[in-house]
Amino acid sequence: MRRFVVAVLATVMVALPTGQGACAETASRASPDVVSWGECPGGTALPALECGTLKVPLDYRDPDGKSIDLAISRLAAPSPHKRRGVLLTNAGGPGEPGLSYPLVLKYYGVPQSVLDAYDVIGFDPRGVGHSTPVTCDLEGEATATANIPEYALGPADVAKRAVYAADVAEKCGSAATAPMLAHISTANTARDMDRIRAALGEPKISYLGISYGTYLGSVYTTLFPQRSAQFVLDSAMGPEGSGPSASRGFGEGVEDRFPDFARFLSEHPEYGFGTSVERIRRKYFEIAARLDARPRPDGFDGKRFRKVTFEKLYLDQWLPQLAAIWRAVDTGRPLPPAPPSEVPPGQPADNPVAAQLAVLCNDRDWPESVAAYQRNVEADRSRYPMFGAAGANIWPCAFWPTEPSEPPVKITDRGPSNVLIVQNLRDPSTPLSGARELREAFGERARMVTADQGGHLAYLFLKNRCLNDATTKFLVTGERPRSDVACAAEPGPD
Repeated sequence: MRRFVVAVLATVMVALPTGQGACAETASRASPDVVSWGECPGGTALPALECGTLKVPLDYRDPDGKSIDLAISRLAAPSPHKRRGVLLTNAGGPGEPGLSYPLVLKYYGVPQSVLDAYDVIGFDPRGVGHSTPVTCDLEGEATATANIPEYALGPADVAKRAVYAADVAEKCGSAATAPMLAHISTANTARDMDRIRAALGEPKISYLGISYGTYLGSVYTTLFPQRSAQFVLDSAMGPEGSGPSASRGFGEGVEDRFPDFARFLSEHPEYGFGTSVERIRRKYFEIAARLDARPRPDGFDGKRFRKVTFEKLYLDQWLPQLAAIWRAVDTGRPLPPAPPSEVPPGQPADNPVAAQLAVLCNDRDWPESVAAYQRNVEADRSRYPMFGAAGANIWPCAFWPTEPSEPPVKITDRGPSNVLIVQNLRDPSTPLSGARELREAFGERARMVTADQGGHLAYLFLKNRCLNDATTKFLVTGERPRSDVACAAEPGPD
């Protein structure tokens, strides 16, 4: 998930010059700081944004103890007396920096009516980027590969991955920031959001979160329902959030999404894969098996082929890149150059991975038995043969050095009717089934708008006028659809 938003941010930068109740009460009683706005941190190049820093408790059970920094940004509404309030945003991940995200929304065409209605607020979540960062002291390939497991060809691969995962977890537990790791969680990030609300002097916040940000928004509006205004959850995780079920959802998501890529190839015979969608699906397994048996001289093997295919299914505009990779692999030509991975200057190279693992491992108590993951891999290989044996593989969370400090926040239907879930029908990362489960958990608190299109992220990114208009209307006026809406495939103007 992380690489997707990093690529989007890079595009924008080029284009632009205890129990949950007790902790929630503690957060609400604490005296907030006031944000002083100024220039954004060096190296971020964020025109039109103001930035500031807010101190928050590392441990909300000890609000007067050690504090950490949160880096916050603001894209101010042009007419303060006309604005509706503040719109907090989250760019997903977890582990994804968010200072730039207000500009991402502007770049992708968020309507002026939304910009007029809100000060759009971005922030690097706790442990991430220009907020006080965490590290696991990972180096080299581990800084890019610890977050999504590799495809397991059999039980031996799961056992091999377990050794690697245990080593990652041990490094996280012995790194310089290890004392922070246990406090990097979704619930604590939601409490940080409420500190941001208080520091900005706002009685309520509105919210737009994508991918993992849908779970963060769900947790916030569950912990602080009366401080929530309009909440938009785009490309939704299920109510269990970013735990084992979310990882296993990758297998389902690839099966849902792959036919769109197969149709793209069938409509572009210049790539050389023919016009039969079913034959193209068989070609996927043929190439993967060939690379499993004999990797390319550059080290590109079947596992990398499957993972790259998964990643490039995220956006329609990436399908030509994926087609070029397939053609290069199938014909033995050099691979197209990969975009560089970027980390904010002065931050640990492994910070996004370390922060992501901390959230994943602290939000849920993951299974610790290697045999359990081996069974899950075989089950998902059968159910979702394209990528299920990757999504079900073992994570460092199985060996995490600390246990979760509190139970997961249970998403329920208690609270105001102020949630809008927007979702593509064929999402490779957060499949439709999870969004439906979240919709059911919220009950009458939520409405859902679906669009007959594929890819990860719905609002603004794929120009579906039906979905975009419903979302914008909700943000600007607070008016939700009376019932769930199913939008046809209807791309808007370029």
